[in-house]
Amino acid sequence: MATHAVSGEERSFSIGTVLSRAFGTLGDNPVATFGIAFLLGAVPQALYSYFIGSTLAMADRSSTIATIAVSIGSFVIFLLLSMLVQGALVRATIAHIDGQRASFADCIGAGLTAAVPLIGLTILLILGIMAGFMLLVVPGIILFLMWSVAAPALVAEGSGVFAAFSRSRYLTKGARWKIFGLQILLLVLMWLLTAVLGIIMVAGDMMPAVQGGTIALSPTYLAVSAVINTLIIALWSTTQASLYGALRQWKDGPQAQDLAHIFG
Repeated sequence: MATHAVSGEERSFSIGTVLSRAFGTLGDNPVATFGIAFLLGAVPQALYSYFIGSTLAMADRSSTIATIAVSIGSFVIFLLLSMLVQGALVRATIAHIDGQRASFADCIGAGLTAAVPLIGLTILLILGIMAGFMLLVVPGIILFLMWSVAAPALVAEGSGVFAAFSRSRYLTKGARWKIFGLQILLLVLMWLLTAVLGIIMVAGDMMPAVQGGTIALSPTYLAVSAVINTLIIALWSTTQASLYGALRQWKDGPQAQDLAHIFG
């Protein structure tokens, strides 16, 4: 018991390590990371904006039922794709942490395996955090930090939904202030990327315009949006997976170094 306590105290958890591994994953395996984020994340968002989103935004009250049905259907599809992306990029990040490189097919396979349980986990997570935010905000932030690596834990360890929540609570204990700082930094980076998109759109006169009762989106606008969304999705997902890997190694020690074998 004493040996375990000492080793746990001597090991350190560094936000710099988390970010270094996240960017290292993106740089070392761009085909899998950016490719998956683009094909399964940014492209569906662009298609939705072009074919459905703009029309729904201008829909009249007589089409309320159809609007609700399309919105729900789109949400389900997006949720499934988002979970597929998250599971796939966890695979890519864990492989990088272990000094390996996961192929595009390996990542997709991991995403497909975990997509359905990830949907259940995400729904419960959202409901829990929303309930927390209704209680004067602070409980919602605490729950968000406590469960911040539940999804990567579910994918990497093949645990059940509730076991993943428990695992995340254990891994984040003692590091939540650092995790809070990391999430704020990520939000700032994503805000900057979004701001760059806005500047480009305004400078290039590419902002959406209403034409014939619908919101017209130019191909250039959709292309630039897809690039920015790809960067945001890839950065967010790999950072969360890298955070999980760092926390696991911090809490579990040397036996947690070899993470990629989990997917073998």
